[in-house]
Amino acid sequence: QVQLVESGGGLVQTGGSLRLSCAASGRTSSTYAMGWFRQAPGKEREWVTVISRSGATTYVAHSVKDRFTISRDNAKNTVTLQMNSLKSEDTAVYYCAAGLKNVGVGWSADYWGQGTQVTVSS
Repeated sequence: QVQLVESGGGLVQTGGSLRLSCAASGRTSSTYAMGWFRQAPGKEREWVTVISRSGATTYVAHSVKDRFTISRDNAKNTVTLQMNSLKSEDTAVYYCAAGLKNVGVGWSADYWGQGTQVTVSS
């Protein structure tokens, strides 16, 4: 079992930056690929970015490519999402996830955090 707790969400203006953090506890997080998903009001949850267990490989959704960066520190059991050049369409609840598996057109996850709200205002 892995417990995930996100932090760092909030309100930011268009073009601004935010950094989300995810603290993992329980089973060693380095055992799992981890990532971030988001869900906007009235929309389905979508994957944003994934990082491999070692951190050597990342996958980024087209909608956030060149703006969002995922990283991890296995010694501290943390995963970070750096979000730059934020747009109004990035407004969503962001979820940290662990135990990521590629399922063809997207990713599934075994463990989820409770989510943190990111609101981008113009």
